[in-house]
Amino acid sequence: MDQTFSLVDGLAVSDLQVYLSRAGRVEDGSVRLVARGGVLAAYTAVLYPHGLLDRTPTVLGLRTFETAPDAEFDAVVPTRSLLDRLARAGDPAAIRLPLEVSTVTWAGISPPRGGWSQVGGTTSAVLRRVASEGVAEVARAVPEGTGEQLVWRVRGSVWGAPIEEVGDVPAGVAFAADSLGFLGPEFEPVPIFETGTWTRLSLRRGHVLVKRAAWSLRG
Repeated sequence: MDQTFSLVDGLAVSDLQVYLSRAGRVEDGSVRLVARGGVLAAYTAVLYPHGLLDRTPTVLGLRTFETAPDAEFDAVVPTRSLLDRLARAGDPAAIRLPLEVSTVTWAGISPPRGGWSQVGGTTSAVLRRVASEGVAEVARAVPEGTGEQLVWRVRGSVWGAPIEEVGDVPAGVAFAADSLGFLGPEFEPVPIFETGTWTRLSLRRGHVLVKRAAWSLRG
């Protein structure tokens, strides 16, 4: 299978570069690219558990781009390698995927494509405030030189806590939306959708998805 894709113009290439650069500053690892039906979906991990006892929620960013209708693949590739190829891309250009990686645990969790129902909403202002408060709380609780296990525990506690105004949606979605540059004007409405164990916040600039743990499911 020819694992290449093209984007409609240089602006789309630039948008993908900005998105991946922001994601790389949060979690310098990999991106999952799924091409199907003329759409390229780019998933990035903002938060995910680092062990069985880690309560950090799985929070993913998603941007979609128009691509050639015959492009079809599902691959996990290094973010930096893909950014290097995008930097050398012309307008328009066929971009060949870097070599895949196979040790990315979060990439094995696939959000559903359909069956979503709107269950509520919030605003960019609420998400921006929650993200700012959470970053400050993590900074206070994690002094310099702290071991990785304590860092993960603190992050899991802060970003796994529910947003007061939005029910049981974890604060990690606000951190993801802010970090990835998805937040818009203060009072931009942000609809919230659910299907199964997944919740999705859809903003004008991108989507944030979170997988709820089995113990947190609504009755």
